[in-house]
Amino acid sequence: MSYRTRQPSRWLRNLILLTIVAALALLGWNWRGLHEKALVGAAYGARVGCVCRYVSQRPFKSCEGDLKAAGLGRVAGLVSLSDDPATKTVSAGLPLLAHQSAVFSEKTGCQLEPWDE
Repeated sequence: MSYRTRQPSRWLRNLILLTIVAALALLGWNWRGLHEKALVGAAYGARVGCVCRYVSQRPFKSCEGDLKAAGLGRVAGLVSLSDDPATKTVSAGLPLLAHQSAVFSEKTGCQLEPWDE
């Protein structure tokens, strides 16, 4: 006795393929706006983290809560912060989209790294 495995119909397979292509096209269409918003969110996160850590001199772990309180909304949960005490730099990033750093100086405070045009 031979058992045939049921495979999706050609119509269903084509529908799935069309949906994937449409989703990729929509992502490509909106990529620039999405990337710019992610860059702004990362820059804001780096600046807030730097001010919290080096201007307010609070523990770094307490600074992560400031992003949620700062009004970033759902983006705040995606922003990851890291601290480099040796260079007094706080970096923030959104995975696969954007990364930004802010460096603390006694004279100028927290300065963001320059953006690429």
